[in-house]
Amino acid sequence: MSHSFNKVWIHAIWSTKNRMPLISDSLEAKLYPMMKNEFQELECPLLIINGWTDHVHCLFLLNSKKSIAEILKQIKGSSSHFVNGQNLISEKFSWQVGYAAFSVSESVKSKVFNYIQNQKEHHQRKDFQQELNDYIELHKIENG
Repeated sequence: MSHSFNKVWIHAIWSTKNRMPLISDSLEAKLYPMMKNEFQELECPLLIINGWTDHVHCLFLLNSKKSIAEILKQIKGSSSHFVNGQNLISEKFSWQVGYAAFSVSESVKSKVFNYIQNQKEHHQRKDFQQELNDYIELHKIENG
């Protein structure tokens, strides 16, 4: 085959450092568009980004020339720099080191999109730790 083809959707989740509830509606309104631009610059089309006060979910197409770790390191680093450089909140803003990332098949992409879109309603019933534990169990990840 003379051409390479790929289409890998990634659902990534990461939290603020120490899971501090730093992402207010006003911060979100500036942070998420900035992060969307960063995904575009990395040639990783972003389908959706949303979250809660202490974490973010996004669904994007993986750039085949970059690793998930490289992409998320860039997104997290540039967004922290943006928040702190613009003094968008009174505290120092940073993300936790780790992240969770899951492949998403085309057949369930809309389901994941809807899940991300409804984060605020979802977190009226379940906190981030419960949500993360559910994902770890669902994807049969050995934790530890």
